[in-house]
Amino acid sequence: MILQQTNANQNLSEELFIFQRLADGDHSALRFFFDKYYDDLCNFVNLYIRNKLVAEDIVQDIFVYLWEKRGVINMDSSVKSYLLRAARNKYLNHIRNEKSQQSINLKVITNSETTEIPNYNLLDVGRIEGFINESIKKLPPRCREVYLLHKHENLSCKQIASQMSISEKTVENQMTIAIRKLRAQLTPYYEEIFVLLLVGLILK
Repeated sequence: MILQQTNANQNLSEELFIFQRLADGDHSALRFFFDKYYDDLCNFVNLYIRNKLVAEDIVQDIFVYLWEKRGVINMDSSVKSYLLRAARNKYLNHIRNEKSQQSINLKVITNSETTEIPNYNLLDVGRIEGFINESIKKLPPRCREVYLLHKHENLSCKQIASQMSISEKTVENQMTIAIRKLRAQLTPYYEEIFVLLLVGLILK
């Protein structure tokens, strides 16, 4: 029992040391945690949302957040505990958002005869779709190909890796890069994109 406790304390100290390297900007430290916990986190999230692709997106977002906020995160527990809490918060938010979206869609359908939906014409739709397509075109070639196979063809990371003859980790890294770059480029148009998605005019 004492030996187990000693080993647990040693592992915690080692992880906190590696996290400090991550906080200092060491990419290899991020890769260490990604390799160690990615699969477990995906399985954990997928238990609750039953969608492997969405689970992968959620976990990838967690690691993007971990890297972007590395300098301000206060790691007061084990890194695994922190990642599991983050995963739980993310999938709960996803479930709440899904329910909220379903409720909104139901209200739009129910009230469509009496409620006027904003008059977004084809020019509006084409303009926003143009922003999205241009942002995708600006991605690095391999990054763009991975993103399109995942988002448009609904292929899993494993399927993409097989099709492109690359490793699954490379696929995951490329998806993380793509999501980060697209978010940065599309932030100025977020509200317009959201409304057009809501009324079903783009990305059907």
